[in-house]
Amino acid sequence: MKIPRDLNGRSLVKVLCRDWGYQVVNQEGSHIILQTDSPAHQRIPVPDHNPLRIGTLNSILRLVAAHKGIEEKQYCVRYDDLFQRRREPNYRQ
Repeated sequence: MKIPRDLNGRSLVKVLCRDWGYQVVNQEGSHIILQTDSPAHQRIPVPDHNPLRIGTLNSILRLVAAHKGIEEKQYCVRYDDLFQRRREPNYRQ
């Protein structure tokens, strides 16, 4: 899977909230704080930067995958499907 290089923080927050059960609980400066209670409590800070650095994005994706109990291959396939919408010509944020 090739991770999008032009993904901003707000777009990632939308994906995590829509598809993974996270909720925005707070914003501190340029970081949006997300929280989920399934399967256990977790909070993740997501920088509201445009674009997100690739290492930061990878770290967030790994945190979500580890918390949700899925393997790296599964989240790669899952995120490729989710980010495919961004590459379609009619997609709007």
